[in-house]
Amino acid sequence: MEFKRVVVTGLGALTPIGNTVPEYWESLINGVSGAALIKSFDTEKFKTKFACEVKNFDADGFLGRKDARKLDPFVQYALFSTEEAVKDAGVDFAALDTSRIGVIWGSGIGGLKTFLDEVTNFARGDGSPRFNPFFIPKMIADIAPGHISIKYGLRGPNFSTVSACASSNNSLIDSFNYIRLGKANMFISGGSEAIINEAGIGGFNAMHALSTRNDDPATASRPFDLDRDGFVAGEGAGTIILEELEHAKARGAKIYAEMIGGGMSADAYHMTAPHPEGLGAALVMRHALQDAGITPADIDYVNVHGTSTPIGDPQEVKAIQDVYGDEVYRINISSTKSMTGHLLGAAGAVEAIAAILAIKNDMIPPTINHFTDDPAFDPKINFTFNKAQQRVVNIAQSNGFGFGGHNASVIFKKYEE
Repeated sequence: MEFKRVVVTGLGALTPIGNTVPEYWESLINGVSGAALIKSFDTEKFKTKFACEVKNFDADGFLGRKDARKLDPFVQYALFSTEEAVKDAGVDFAALDTSRIGVIWGSGIGGLKTFLDEVTNFARGDGSPRFNPFFIPKMIADIAPGHISIKYGLRGPNFSTVSACASSNNSLIDSFNYIRLGKANMFISGGSEAIINEAGIGGFNAMHALSTRNDDPATASRPFDLDRDGFVAGEGAGTIILEELEHAKARGAKIYAEMIGGGMSADAYHMTAPHPEGLGAALVMRHALQDAGITPADIDYVNVHGTSTPIGDPQEVKAIQDVYGDEVYRINISSTKSMTGHLLGAAGAVEAIAAILAIKNDMIPPTINHFTDDPAFDPKINFTFNKAQQRVVNIAQSNGFGFGGHNASVIFKKYEE
């Protein structure tokens, strides 16, 4: 069977370092940190008092106050980034067969703020079940693609992928496979997350997963640095419009890049910790390369999962060294989580956008906040520390790993006729 070619025709982003794709990219290449003291709730009694929050986002102005109140922030973010992507792609849905256009969306947690508010209100009451009628439909993780499909009248495949921090990479892979198998013409794909609240920060603090560098939030996310002490929570959304090549050409769409492969694997090791030898991470990168029909010699850039945790970063580097061999010294590696923080279920999509734009602009975004070399890492590996680097990027890989041992990796290529 001959697979259809799949291309990227639209991008949308709402991130801690920019509320549009151009703002996001400009911040990335200039090494801007999105971390700051949390403004959305009182952190006095919390071990971690900072995060990478979305800034200057006006849900009421975007959706109207009445509609905004019916939606959890993770859905608001999804609709916002998707509107940018749809406009960017120049899509006129009225002129297309919407039964062949779908939405696959990732979120690791879904409507945590809604759940927190409703249960808190119940606990403070007299025991009467006075829940908001929108409680369940606001909270469930699959509601974001539902709202996207309703807004644009899209009747193709519609569901959510939930695989923790690999969720939106999985959404991209599923969308890619439906299109290349001829099951659909276009997908709105990506992910969103909104966990910067008492439950999200408190829960991750209880796991000792978050950085506690409260005296210097802007430099707290330090992937591959000797003094890294945990990840920095982030929030936001990323939307990627994937489209069958001939369908895109027929409507005169601009093309950012071509998606050529995706891989999935499991660590089968621990509930939250990655395999210490990076076995699952190595397997997923190999699967993605094989799916794309390429070798490590073809890759120019890897946007790594790179969360800035003491145990997570080393296993990913081990995996890359295992898969890439001597090619590891030729490629660029960077963790854009050093700037955005960790967007959990939205991370894959937001970081895939960074990889796509690295291809489009022949520019590698940096890993910022590097101060002290970690002797555990080979100094000859190019982690793109602190400053963006210009180079030709023909093919880029982007990794995402999640609690539960879920791994997903995607590969994009410069588009050629």
